[in-house]
Amino acid sequence: MGKTILQTTDLIKIFAEGTPLEVHALRGVNLAIGQGEIVAIMGPSGCGKTTLLNMIGGLDKPTSGRVIINNQEITDYSDKDITDFRKKNLSFIFQFFNLFEVLTAVENVSLPLLLRGEPTAEAQEKAKVILREVGIGSRLYNRPNEMSGGQRQRVAIARSLITNPKIVLADEPTGDLSSVISKDIMKLFRRLNEDLGQTFVLVTHSELIGSLCDRIIKMHDGLII
Repeated sequence: MGKTILQTTDLIKIFAEGTPLEVHALRGVNLAIGQGEIVAIMGPSGCGKTTLLNMIGGLDKPTSGRVIINNQEITDYSDKDITDFRKKNLSFIFQFFNLFEVLTAVENVSLPLLLRGEPTAEAQEKAKVILREVGIGSRLYNRPNEMSGGQRQRVAIARSLITNPKIVLADEPTGDLSSVISKDIMKLFRRLNEDLGQTFVLVTHSELIGSLCDRIIKMHDGLII
């Protein structure tokens, strides 16, 4: 493992704390991930995988403990500060793509750059480049309903990478895809990882996906085992 880029210390998350419905989702998670690693977080449903990913991504705050990314502790950041931090350092890929159905592939992928204030023409040229890079240059002007699941996921991946994030967080990124397409997506992650040095953290149930990562972190009942 190279230089640590992501670390959690004694991370605890309790939902509905102090009520009869209290749930201990994370019970003191200590984790270190090196720069440039591709890591799978695995375990049964309800074990805390997605909660951990949400803590790392600043989408939710822990009850206690620390999250340190690229030497910055983000645990107590304000909503504005964590939003700014995410824009500069992190990107997300989800199982259900989260693409805008009324937008073309180029328009979907260029959106993060437009939100940063880049001119439309420049943002769309960069989107075309990265869409070709992920292997769907022939679908630049197709909308999501005109593409297969694997093609839609490639659009989502291109969108997540266009801001050149340091860490890509993916929640079941191949969950609804065939094993053949899943392998293709993992080959794409590996190539991008080798070319750009980005760190990938994948939550997955798939043993196949886990086997294609550098390391598997297994969770059970809110703990790393």
